[in-house]
Amino acid sequence: MKIIIAGGTGYLGKLLIEYYRKDEENQIYVLTRSHILNKGNVHYLYWDGATIGYWVSFLENSDVLINLSGKSVNCRYTTSNKRDIYDSRLLSTDLLCRTVKHLDCPPKVFIQSSSATIYKHSEKKFMTELDGDIGIDFSMDVCKKWEQVFNSHHLPKTKKIITRTSIVLGNKGGAFPLMKKLVKAGLGGIQGKGTQYVSWISEGDYVKAIDFLLDKEEGVYNLCVPNPIPNNTFQKILRKKLNVLFGLNLPKILLKIGASIIGTETELLLKSRKVYPERLLNMGYNFETTTFNKLKI
Repeated sequence: MKIIIAGGTGYLGKLLIEYYRKDEENQIYVLTRSHILNKGNVHYLYWDGATIGYWVSFLENSDVLINLSGKSVNCRYTTSNKRDIYDSRLLSTDLLCRTVKHLDCPPKVFIQSSSATIYKHSEKKFMTELDGDIGIDFSMDVCKKWEQVFNSHHLPKTKKIITRTSIVLGNKGGAFPLMKKLVKAGLGGIQGKGTQYVSWISEGDYVKAIDFLLDKEEGVYNLCVPNPIPNNTFQKILRKKLNVLFGLNLPKILLKIGASIIGTETELLLKSRKVYPERLLNMGYNFETTTFNKLKI
């Protein structure tokens, strides 16, 4: 396949590159703000995420376009950072959609990244694609507007898919290495009330779910395991996996102080994400890892 990955130098992009580069017949083109040398069947194309450039011609006759572009939300939600988070997502998505419209042979499939954080805090109701409650705070609004931009463009020759991805857990990046460091430092107790749910997906299931969706019907898909677990259970299992006997509980106030010190927000830990991958399961996807106690660390 000819695969285009916009914003592909981040954690999720690297997972996809590693997965698809194994087949040497695949040609992978990564749109990035960094200047990186090509490596085998992986080609890096410079773009700024806001303006047309030479990269446009590489989208012609491609099989799949995956858009992962966006400033990391692992930061303080200052006015400046909020503006950058919005702009880096909305402008790049609009640019790609407008570009695809004018191609002679556009990508067969366009996978647009979104996030499971689009749903409201929930400790009881499962949030499905058809019955999930979408909220109005900052992070939810970012995802909502992100999807609205994507959906505002009619691409008659391209199948459009939105992936609402939960926390991806693995050792190659993302939040999991930091979670393990906290546990090893003795800070692996209950975070906040501990009743908030953690929705997640393994690195292996993330890339395989993306690949699985390439020939499925368009629409929105939750990428998460069907078995989210409460934070207190998650922390207990993680301590056991790491052979750590004790974990200091961290109430909300301490988490807020810690987040301020390291320059991030507490939402990742305190918001309850009880998300269910209804459409993915209905399409016949079989998860490799469905429960946290079976996740290899």
